[in-house]
Amino acid sequence: MRENMLSLWRRTRLWMRIVSVGAVVVVLAGAGVYWFGLRGGPATADAAASGTSTVTASTTTFEQSVSATGTLTPAVQEDVSFAVSGTVTAVDVAAGDTVTAGQRLATVDTLQLNADLLAAKADLVSAQADLSDAQADSDGTSTALAQIASLSAKVDVAQAAYDEAEADMAAATLTAPVSGLLTEVNIEVGDAVTGSGSSGGTGGSSGASGSSGSGSSGGSAATGMSGSTSSGSTSSSAQFVIIGTDSWTVGVTVDETDVALIAVGDQVELTGDAVDDTLYGTVSTVGLVSTSTGGVAAYPVTIQVTGSPEGLHDGTSVTAAIIYERRTDVLAVPSAAVSTEDGQSVVTQLGADGEQVSTPVTVGETSGTMVEITAGLSEGDEVLVTTFTPGAGTTQDGSGDQQRQQQQPGEMPDFSGGMPGQMGGPNNG
Repeated sequence: MRENMLSLWRRTRLWMRIVSVGAVVVVLAGAGVYWFGLRGGPATADAAASGTSTVTASTTTFEQSVSATGTLTPAVQEDVSFAVSGTVTAVDVAAGDTVTAGQRLATVDTLQLNADLLAAKADLVSAQADLSDAQADSDGTSTALAQIASLSAKVDVAQAAYDEAEADMAAATLTAPVSGLLTEVNIEVGDAVTGSGSSGGTGGSSGASGSSGSGSSGGSAATGMSGSTSSGSTSSSAQFVIIGTDSWTVGVTVDETDVALIAVGDQVELTGDAVDDTLYGTVSTVGLVSTSTGGVAAYPVTIQVTGSPEGLHDGTSVTAAIIYERRTDVLAVPSAAVSTEDGQSVVTQLGADGEQVSTPVTVGETSGTMVEITAGLSEGDEVLVTTFTPGAGTTQDGSGDQQRQQQQPGEMPDFSGGMPGQMGGPNNG
């Protein structure tokens, strides 16, 4: 009897376990449907809510421009070198100094220059004396007159030689031809230099190269501030480079489709990451000879920066907006206020009874977010603009539906916080 009772009790306990597991599965399935189905729907339905606001048609200024990129370049850049030969005896400045026009930069020895000057002076005095004697002894004959003419020519030659020797003597002291920042010093005391003629001023950028609109720098021959030659060697680059810091240009390139729109004198706005405030300028030159990149012809355009902005640096990248058309008193509304119905541009206005009425308009050019209205509205007319705002289904703190939307696919929700009907605790069967 007892064995029969024990067998019955075991079979009953097994059925209780099966029923318990089944109940758990039903509860979890129901919770999943509630979590992913019923609770997930409103998040997308309430993602955005629309509304309307009223704006007034008003007059503004419309600008049409061509955009190009380039680099800032000093309008004045001078490559300065000794015009005479000699050994450097003094260098009075260093790279980074600010110099003024006429300031001494360096000197070379004058021993040979002084000897040449004295010899030229002696030749001139001798020629002048010979001419004076011939003029005093002249008897007016053709022979005497011819001799005077010959001696007079010798005086002229001697005078020119003396003037040149005197200029060479003065050139032994090299001075700054312009005021500006000394960017390169490529000689040292003891260097032997050879005369290179007069110093060469670049006069600014000569144009631009490449599709990026980068302006060419005007042709400095120097290689860098570290390019000082060793003692006794001959300098082959510009010995000093001076850039002006109060006048700047920008060289850009403009595609052939846009270059016809711009002209000398057009106003330009210049912006860049390394430029604190917007710079202004004017187009100073439009090149006639194009370059081709990828089969597209482009023309060099030079922009003169207006005024003397401070804090600018050679090579700074800027974006130039060349304004080729500016119109004032243009009637305009936001582009979002204009829609199309049956091929006709319309705006929405409020009628006398507050109903929404579609008003046909004629649109013109677009500038930014504004569109020109050439017919259909008057200044002061009010139109409606549809606006969109985030819905209530998404919260900013990451809770609610937004958090649920971040549930990973296939990931079961955490029921540890307690779901209705949740069964907790271990199965003690």
